[in-house]
Amino acid sequence: MINRQTFYAAVKLNLFKTISEKQKQGMDAILDYWEANGFHDGRHLAYIYATVYHETARTMQPIEEYGKGKTRPYGQKQKHSGVKYTNPDKIYYGRGLVQLTWFENYELMTRLLRVDLLANPDLACDMKIAIQIMFEGMMTGSSSFGDFTGKCLEMYFNDEVTDPIGARKIINGKDKAELIASYYHIFLDAIIN
Repeated sequence: MINRQTFYAAVKLNLFKTISEKQKQGMDAILDYWEANGFHDGRHLAYIYATVYHETARTMQPIEEYGKGKTRPYGQKQKHSGVKYTNPDKIYYGRGLVQLTWFENYELMTRLLRVDLLANPDLACDMKIAIQIMFEGMMTGSSSFGDFTGKCLEMYFNDEVTDPIGARKIINGKDKAELIASYYHIFLDAIIN
């Protein structure tokens, strides 16, 4: 069990300066889900928080991608495979706590979570659903691997390795890997102290 008072004091001092009620609600929702599902490796939680901190522009709330993917292939009616689509009449730009993108990823999460994200992609910004997407995509989850890229937290944080830089491959290759690793260390210190 994490001492929330100590945790919030540490992240406030080292990352936020002030924590809004919305930021606290977002962090509480993640921690509530974490505890309710019996997860225990604080390194996983620290990396989840670091990712959310980065991907939501520090809001700790599910958001829509700035620019809605207009300059990206997934911001058009195009699948990751390059195939164009017309139905559903939606664009699958980044949404949520980890910026779920691409038709195929919305389709996969629709199947795994049994929530029709293809027809209603904005549901990825509902906190409850955004948390489920994040945990399913970043951890082994129901499919036994990380559903975003095939990589998962258990590959980068286990009895043999702690690799917060490599863990960025779970979400987005090497993009901002060192920056997010720096957030990870701050969140981890707040979790274990």
